[in-house]
Amino acid sequence: MGRSTASEWANAMGYDTHNALAKVIKRIVNDMPEKLIVINSRKPRYYQAV
Repeated sequence: MGRSTASEWANAMGYDTHNALAKVIKRIVNDMPEKLIVINSRKPRYYQAV
């Protein structure tokens, strides 16, 4: 996965809305921060997998 927003990430996985990934993203950021880079602190946030 390249640099993308939660909406783009959700669309790529076949979900209709980005809310489906909200808990997943929070869990990855809290438990494994070295695996996911958050590019903006404000919306729209861009995420990049490492």
